[in-house]
Amino acid sequence: MKLNYKRTILIGFAFLSICAFWQFYDNEIPKILKYRFNLGETATGAIMALDNVFALFLLPFFGNLSDKTESKLGKRMPYIIIGTALSVSLLYILIAVAGNSGSLPLFIGILLLLLVSMGIYRSPAVSLMPDLTPAPLRSSGNAIINLMGTLGGIFVLVMTKVLLKEAENPADTDYMPFVTSIIICMVISIGILYKTVKENKLRKEIEELGGLNSLGEELEEEHKEAGDAAAAIPSDVKRSLLFLLLSVFFWYTAYNAITTAFSRFVGEVWDLHNNEYATCLLVATVAATLSYIPIAFISGKIGRKKTILAGIALMAASYVITGFYPHFSASINIFFALVGVGWAAINVNSYPMVVEMCKTGEIGKYTGTYYTFSMAAQVFTPVFSGYLLEHISYRTLFPYAFIFSGLAFFTMLMVKHGDTRPDMKGKLLENFDVDD
Repeated sequence: MKLNYKRTILIGFAFLSICAFWQFYDNEIPKILKYRFNLGETATGAIMALDNVFALFLLPFFGNLSDKTESKLGKRMPYIIIGTALSVSLLYILIAVAGNSGSLPLFIGILLLLLVSMGIYRSPAVSLMPDLTPAPLRSSGNAIINLMGTLGGIFVLVMTKVLLKEAENPADTDYMPFVTSIIICMVISIGILYKTVKENKLRKEIEELGGLNSLGEELEEEHKEAGDAAAAIPSDVKRSLLFLLLSVFFWYTAYNAITTAFSRFVGEVWDLHNNEYATCLLVATVAATLSYIPIAFISGKIGRKKTILAGIALMAASYVITGFYPHFSASINIFFALVGVGWAAINVNSYPMVVEMCKTGEIGKYTGTYYTFSMAAQVFTPVFSGYLLEHISYRTLFPYAFIFSGLAFFTMLMVKHGDTRPDMKGKLLENFDVDD
């Protein structure tokens, strides 16, 4: 059984569009709030957390709803199309309002509608890969999906340097050409997905291969055969799932603090301006992109858990070292590259581990649960880290990220299920081939 790379790449265009949007959102919305609307760091952090507050409810809801949907377009595609159409329309309006009206309530109102529209299709889009990929191939499939997502991030960072020219007064920066490029990217990406991925046909083909069973479903069958009519997922698997979800919360708390505040940190601490922050983030994103496929291979050799732990350790060490720099130096890019590699090691493996511990018919539901924990972290961290930045020092940013990375490492040690088993070549779990 081998991964269909062409199909997985085409499925990945959905994630590319999502990541393009969030790269813009995390980097530029805080700057608009700070410089155009004169908000402090704590208030900015609170508004930045709103998308994640919405996501706590929207992602599980639409993930579960898409599980139960049957249509000519499939389970997930209707939500992807509707969500994208609403999102690109509202994004254009949002930037027009920011540039012309100067009304903060109007800006926030449209921003909230935009976040709802993104919530409609995020879980369904992410669920599409495990839906259409046999269980043994999902780590390598997730590597391709994340690679596509980082291409979306790279596109936005390149456009940041090419199209986004910061005015002498940052409040006067013209965002419209830059945002138009993002809208075009999102529309083309979903157009390619719609034209090339026939969801119902592909799902039927995968089901006929018999490769969709997950660890949670296999264990459920084992318990039924043993006469155990208790919970669908055994208690020890649920315990592993809980610790994995806590790990997700902690590493997103660390990483999102950096991605949300870094565009302002470089100006306040290192005196870097004119969007120079984009170079560091671009280095991290390119490093992640180059790492996804090798990491998928490594995961198949040493296991998902060990790969994630190595990724957390790499990121934590990079945070510590970067935090000691009194001024910007080109060598900082080395550590951002290591952050990118570490983040790739986490992303390739964490979501497939969650999916392996659920039933095939509940992928959307568990995808929503996964995002509930990641979004909860991103509700918490902009507010808490923003408070520390405003009332203590911008220098708290990297120590903050290190502490929560350490917590993620500890909780990940407690995860005992959902890992690869490279010695079991005759089994379904993680018998993928990334060399074809």
